[in-house]
Amino acid sequence: MPEHTKVMGKEWAEARREANVARLRATLATALAGRTGITFELGCGHGHWLAAYAAAHPAEFCVGIDLITHRVERSVRKQTLGKLDNVIFLKAEATEFLEALPPEVSLAKIFILYPDPWPKKKHHKNRFISAANLSLLASRATAGTRLHFRTDNADYFAWTGEHLAAHPCWQVEPEIGWPFEQKTFFEERMKDRRDVFARRAE
Repeated sequence: MPEHTKVMGKEWAEARREANVARLRATLATALAGRTGITFELGCGHGHWLAAYAAAHPAEFCVGIDLITHRVERSVRKQTLGKLDNVIFLKAEATEFLEALPPEVSLAKIFILYPDPWPKKKHHKNRFISAANLSLLASRATAGTRLHFRTDNADYFAWTGEHLAAHPCWQVEPEIGWPFEQKTFFEERMKDRRDVFARRAE
């Protein structure tokens, strides 16, 4: 590929990211006005879990994001049908969302349920759990914020535990029990559930 094509491609990608962040920043400035903390689900799927969680925890304001349009649309329908005023669903890439999050709003609770495990070794670089992304999450969390991670993939389970244990901003916690059980669209297909718990370091 010619060098000028690579440069143009990189510039286009950077411009697109900046536009996405600007759009999200405007949306969140309105949606989260007056709020200081949110319950955050990264990869909300069809919204089964977070809609049910929001209904059961009316005092918390919840935000779910996903990259797939039809998943977000189904999630929004659940919010509308449930007449829930304490949850929103947005189409967003995780790092762009976190960059756009208003500075006064922190992540009070974080849930990552059945993310793509990218099982092939050559694709591991695509896994969300990484030192850089854990640092990004920590930068938007407060001391004591809990991160709840669930997967059915044994390798990703071990990978997540190792990355959290090695990260200076997170402390892996012993089995504390899942705070709210509600099957997700993806969990219906899974068999061997594995949970990882971590707390933002003091």
